[in-house]
Amino acid sequence: MSPDPEARELVLTIKRKSEIAEGVFLFELSSHDGAELPPFAPGSHITVTAPSGQKRRYSLCNDAAERDRYLIAVKQESSGRGGSLSFTRNVNEGDTITIEPPANEFEMAKSDPKSFIFIAGGIGITPIRSMILHCLRHGKHNFKLYYFTRTPQAMAFREQFAAGEFAGKVILHYDNGDPGQAYDLWPVLEERCGAHLYCCGPRGLMDAVRDMTGHWPDSAVHFEDFVGASAPHPDDKPFEVKLAKSGKSYEVAPGVSILDTLRRQGHMLASSCESGTCGTCRTRFSAGEPDHRDLVLSEREKRSEIMICVSRSKSPALTLDI
Repeated sequence: MSPDPEARELVLTIKRKSEIAEGVFLFELSSHDGAELPPFAPGSHITVTAPSGQKRRYSLCNDAAERDRYLIAVKQESSGRGGSLSFTRNVNEGDTITIEPPANEFEMAKSDPKSFIFIAGGIGITPIRSMILHCLRHGKHNFKLYYFTRTPQAMAFREQFAAGEFAGKVILHYDNGDPGQAYDLWPVLEERCGAHLYCCGPRGLMDAVRDMTGHWPDSAVHFEDFVGASAPHPDDKPFEVKLAKSGKSYEVAPGVSILDTLRRQGHMLASSCESGTCGTCRTRFSAGEPDHRDLVLSEREKRSEIMICVSRSKSPALTLDI
């Protein structure tokens, strides 16, 4: 049966899996009969259900003109919450997976700017690659890509962006994990010159670019951040989560979310992105001090609600209205 573009979920087949950089795996997804898939625009992502049952959002990195496949690149994150490990280790060619159709929170502006500046760090190249392919297909060569990783071996699509057709349009930079070797973006961003900027990467890179573009119009600066502050912190400590309605209490260990802790105890709770970006798992709390790590709640909402997929507690205990 071909995918239904109106369906909430699709079952697709893994047609190809390959390691394209150190710890980065490229997956090609398509319908089993090669039928057209729901369309997407550059910057789109799909929500994938990993074998562990966790849902993760991955950017589509192929040209949006391709209607018969989706390409995603997944970095194997050993320090994450387990979704990428489950997916990269346990999903193989020929397997079927369940996804939610493409959504886009990182759209390219409808206006036609004087130029495009693309800044990518690590696996943040995935939505940027789709945008660049879109530009090339429409004859737009007025772009520059700045792509940063620790080492050449960690750089996905390195051979493509090092090819002659990108000469003068791409800067590939490796810092070997040394802040002193970081690329200086200030000369690039000091003057806007009519450009639109698109940035995706680690929190440090995103924050630096935000600081350097504070004088740019908000409409000209675009960021994509699936994980951001939701990533585990090395100083995370265990805390107690109390359920007001049942009186039960559980310890939330470092590196484990409140959501996963409660699921392991048999509680059925709604969630979707599990990266603090969709709002599905918002929960009211009545006591304690949350450590908010989501990208959804307003400052007012944070006084009474918490996203249990990513946020933790600053206090020894947190009471949820569950």
